[in-house]
Amino acid sequence: MMKKLRLAPSVAILAGWLCTAFLILPFVSLLLHLSWRNIWSVWIESGGTPLFYSLWSTAISLCVTLLFGTPLGWYLARGQGILWKAIEILLLIPLLMPPLVIGLLLVYFYGPYGIMGHLLTHFGLSATNTILAVVLAQLYESVPYYVFAAQAAFSQIDIKFERISLSLGVSPWQTLRRVIFPLARPGLLIGFAMAFARAIGAFGAVIVVAYYPNTLPVSIWIALEEQGLPSALPLALLLILVALPLPLATVLWRRVHHD
Repeated sequence: MMKKLRLAPSVAILAGWLCTAFLILPFVSLLLHLSWRNIWSVWIESGGTPLFYSLWSTAISLCVTLLFGTPLGWYLARGQGILWKAIEILLLIPLLMPPLVIGLLLVYFYGPYGIMGHLLTHFGLSATNTILAVVLAQLYESVPYYVFAAQAAFSQIDIKFERISLSLGVSPWQTLRRVIFPLARPGLLIGFAMAFARAIGAFGAVIVVAYYPNTLPVSIWIALEEQGLPSALPLALLLILVALPLPLATVLWRRVHHD
């Protein structure tokens, strides 16, 4: 029995290193197969415009996510009754649904012959091959991640802090700003970083509703289809360099803040 206990940590460490290697080594392979001599010219020639569209659409989608997702996360954490439980279950649908299927559903609803698409045409708007289409697809892929992170962040706050603040005569809005949001900030930042990574890397839903304008993920796919794998690698690295720093920095900050 004691021998098994002594072996258990070694087995766990080995499994941990194998899992880490499995996840990281493909990234190392990407770095080894890149043509570093031409990478800057590829970025300038093929990556500038897609990067602009990706950042612009992601900025819009994140503003919408924060504006509507934060109060929704709050009410999911504090709300009681079957209504909020039903909303929570409904939010799991886009979270678990394959992105390509989301794109198809968006086409049938926001497309030119869909219910909402027909309404948008009266305002001179289109949700097909436009920035609006990209933003809608990014929202459907990223909003649930932020909402559930916000729900978890608000749920971890002891309601007694809110009650004490209100009992001292502090207004509900000031209580949110000075008490609730500072306590929820680490979890909200994690949710924001997750939503950012999901939005800027969105592909499955985006390519169905918006082949144009080309975002970075769509441009990677086009380069892969038309020119082959070597031509897609520089753009893939560009997307990684843009998408990863914020989530990684947020996780590190959370670790330091927690410790």
